[in-house]
Amino acid sequence: MRWVLRALARWRASLQLRVVVLTTLLGLAVVVGVGSFLLDGIADGLVTERQEVALADAARGAQTAQRQFDAATTTDSAEVEQLAGDVVSSLEGAGPDRVRGVVLLRASDSSDTSGNGQVVVRDIASEGLEADDVPPALREAVVSSDVQQLQIVDLSEGRGAPSLVVGSTVTLPRAGRCELYFVYSLASEEATVSLVRTTFVGGGIALVLLVGAVAWVVARMVVEPVREAAGTAERLTGGHLDERMRVRGSDDLARLARAFNEMAAGMQQHIEQLEELSRVQRRFVSDVSHELRTPLTTIRMAGEVLHDARGGFDPAVARSAELMLTQLERFDSLLSDLLEISRFDAGAAALEPDPQDVRVLVHRVVEFTSTLAERRGSRVLLSEPASPCTAEVDSRRIERVLRNLVGNAIEHGEARPIEITVVCDEHAVAVGVRDHGVGLEPAQLPRVFDRFWRADPARARTTGGSGLGLAIALEDTRLHGGWLEAWGRPGQGCHFVLTVPRTAGRALRSSPLPVVPLGWREPVAALPAGRGAPAPGSP
Repeated sequence: MRWVLRALARWRASLQLRVVVLTTLLGLAVVVGVGSFLLDGIADGLVTERQEVALADAARGAQTAQRQFDAATTTDSAEVEQLAGDVVSSLEGAGPDRVRGVVLLRASDSSDTSGNGQVVVRDIASEGLEADDVPPALREAVVSSDVQQLQIVDLSEGRGAPSLVVGSTVTLPRAGRCELYFVYSLASEEATVSLVRTTFVGGGIALVLLVGAVAWVVARMVVEPVREAAGTAERLTGGHLDERMRVRGSDDLARLARAFNEMAAGMQQHIEQLEELSRVQRRFVSDVSHELRTPLTTIRMAGEVLHDARGGFDPAVARSAELMLTQLERFDSLLSDLLEISRFDAGAAALEPDPQDVRVLVHRVVEFTSTLAERRGSRVLLSEPASPCTAEVDSRRIERVLRNLVGNAIEHGEARPIEITVVCDEHAVAVGVRDHGVGLEPAQLPRVFDRFWRADPARARTTGGSGLGLAIALEDTRLHGGWLEAWGRPGQGCHFVLTVPRTAGRALRSSPLPVVPLGWREPVAALPAGRGAPAPGSP
């Protein structure tokens, strides 16, 4: 069974193999059909020619025998018997390889008239032949007709090749009417047909192999440029933008190669332009963020002074001071996120792992978000093991991931309970954040970690997020070599699971906490690989 699967896989993967096999099979079908038709035609032609010659020869032999019988002056039974035997012997072919055999039989419609003075002649046959070799149907046809009758028969007991039997009637003196049969062997015709058949088989096999070889050469000539184009496209996809196809000649395949190279050159130019634009954008964001940091710090200090002195202001001015400080804090958070995402884009983000009890980090996050949870009317439920869940992590980054997850759960939880679960095994530590709010459509899951993406753009935000929280959380998770998984259903809430290895640098193979909540059996709408996809082995 395994070799069948391998053969099927090879059949599906190789266009050249399919072309060669199908061409060879079609060639074989044509050779078999044409060869059978020609062989049947040759055999029929040989037999027809042999029949015409046999009929003419048998007619001459019957006339010769009748003349000899008419000229005889025999008077007794012994002389008639002797005459019949001599005539049969004279009609046989000469030599050991007789061209024809002769059988003389008493007519099947004559009665025993020996009592009336007529002679009863016994059946006479050439050596190797018997009276039973003449089919009864042929004897009936000969007796009932005055013309020659012909039939192809197989001699009994396998005594040679098929034979032509030509029969007619003759009249013997004092014996009356008898049946005279000439037997012509078809051994030479059968040998000729066998030789032709062998020639056809050998030539057909050679022709089919030649057709297969020609198909292989032609398919290779056509498929090889396609394979080269596929390989070049794969290398282009891998980032080798300077890869090009070789152009040979000026035929259609050469035109394909030139068009492919022109397309690759255009793609390379556009990609380089986009990369340059992306570098400029990242540099711009980084520079602007850095440049805004200093004036923002000054403005924030002034805002804090105004906020502290708001007791002596008019109510409207005091409210404006409060709003200004709130928006300055939001602006500061946005700048921090922009600076952080710029570090990730530039590859400057560094991990500083240190053994930490993840339960302690979770407690810090719960305490930090408690005010927000109370304001939103959500109750945070924490489930954790009694023993420590220690892992080598960067505590600052993991806390930031957890704050984003818990903050999003509170924001979208519709004032329902927020469940935080901490689970660990010998290889990994997982933290799950489950809300029961608005949830997500399965089709929206692949975009949940995109920058500035929102499931419902019309929905007002109350926590003042920058839209980069989950994107930064994903980058922090990747930096740890971990997984960030997401599950959601409309009206049923969302479940985010953060999984990190207990030892820094060790690859994850499974998560101790499934992303699908208990009670749900339908499959997870998996995210693309590297974008928070569910862990292998997750339900």
